[in-house]
Amino acid sequence: MFSDLINNLIAETTQHGLSYFSAELCLSGTIVVMLLLRLFSIDRFVPTFIVAMIGAAAAGACSLMQYGDLTETSVTFFGGMLRQDLFSVFFRVLLSLFLILTVALTVLTGVPDNEDAPDFYSLLFGATVGMMMMASANNLLILFLSVEMASVPSYVMVGFLKGRKPSSEASLKYVIYGAGAAGVMLYGISLIAGVLGTADMSLLAERLAIVATGESAGLGDPEVCTVALGVMLVMVGLAFKLSLVPFHFWCPDAFEGAPAEVAGFLSVASKAGAFALLIRFCMGLSGVPATQALMTAFGIGLGLIGALSSTFGNLAAYSQSNLKRLFAYSTIAHAGYMTMAVGAMIVMVNSDQAESLASGISQSLGGVLYYLAVYVFMNLGAFAVIALVRNYTFDENIDSFKGLMTQSPALCVCMALCIASLIGIPPLGGFFGKWMIFAAIYKAGQVHWAMYAILAIAALNAVFAVFYYVRVLKAMFLEERPAEARKVPLPSMEGAYVLVLAAMVIMLGVVPRLADGLVTSASDAGNAILTVFGG
Repeated sequence: MFSDLINNLIAETTQHGLSYFSAELCLSGTIVVMLLLRLFSIDRFVPTFIVAMIGAAAAGACSLMQYGDLTETSVTFFGGMLRQDLFSVFFRVLLSLFLILTVALTVLTGVPDNEDAPDFYSLLFGATVGMMMMASANNLLILFLSVEMASVPSYVMVGFLKGRKPSSEASLKYVIYGAGAAGVMLYGISLIAGVLGTADMSLLAERLAIVATGESAGLGDPEVCTVALGVMLVMVGLAFKLSLVPFHFWCPDAFEGAPAEVAGFLSVASKAGAFALLIRFCMGLSGVPATQALMTAFGIGLGLIGALSSTFGNLAAYSQSNLKRLFAYSTIAHAGYMTMAVGAMIVMVNSDQAESLASGISQSLGGVLYYLAVYVFMNLGAFAVIALVRNYTFDENIDSFKGLMTQSPALCVCMALCIASLIGIPPLGGFFGKWMIFAAIYKAGQVHWAMYAILAIAALNAVFAVFYYVRVLKAMFLEERPAEARKVPLPSMEGAYVLVLAAMVIMLGVVPRLADGLVTSASDAGNAILTVFGG
């Protein structure tokens, strides 16, 4: 029997698995090439960033090709550990694009230098492989493995500025908190798999219905209570990756201590992978009548955590003078918005009116994916401006942006557009992302009134955010440049980079064909995961 299992696994891997895993293989192969270049000192003659850019582009090309090659709605591979569908392909494309943009930013800013480039890009690519696996995970073991694959390189990248005390301190805090969250999550996985007898996420709801006693699952049942505890512990690990309150404490310190390039990567890529995993995990527990009441309560609780995260993130950002720390709290707030949409999805999927709310369920998933895609450009644009200004002023505080409009209009316009999109001002891309999320929460209110309260909190937070973002705009456009401030010239390549990001933020809002295409792709990806779990 064991030999048959091995033979079947080999046959499955050679027939389909390698092609489905091609993007991850491109990134892994690039890591090997970069390390070999470093080992034989070839990196002195061949710049590492060229190899990194080729590898990231190859991964993106493989991901795009999978759109056309995906003949089945959903298929598992590597023994059912990973799943190939439009949902996973969407995230591979998104992460590959973001990786290309991040590598380009590091080339422009000079972080890392030539000596450290192979190490830095190997860590960057390794973390991205983990995030791609998070989007494809179909097993609780892969859930844990992919989170750790994404986390461990991130710990090192946060402390990559050697000799700087804040950087080393931030990295140490991140490692300690991350290790604790990983241990808690692993214990939760053991409880779930032990009680339900499976680690396959597509079977969790079915097995939970079997172990539940009576007409509906309740916490009075010891087995159901144990599974619920396991789910809560797994959520601790995912909430840590998403920097949701009360597991956000690492985020401001890590962002402040890390280079702006790394902070931008963590603020987008890490969140994208974690949201993909959160959606798969929550859908794996949903859709069974016996657990409707329990999962509805879970969805409302998740929505409340999202509302609390948005409120805390927006209020805490008011007092920040360091821009990376300010945008760290902004990241917490935006993660809260998207978490509210996931909570709305869970509430609608586990209601008696699930069929009539099919459009709302699709809108909630599509809204999260659309928001993440727009977030790539608007948040990376903000961190890119911070990194470019830092290279000339050696400062990352708001004061270093005073009167910047008189010296670098392109940087100021890019930052203004990114901030306007983060606020949600029409007709920029961020507005439509928020609109889709708020519409999904409103529809979930038809199932439970608590979602209306969560919607009201979300709307208030959209107003709260204006005030601390305006502080940055006021410093750039309305205040005078101090006489002693260092000049910030803008070479053509740096200007072109930030303007491309700003243009994408505009085009995703005002160009109907591009915006509609992204909405359609996001909705199709969301519908793919609904098909997998019978939503």
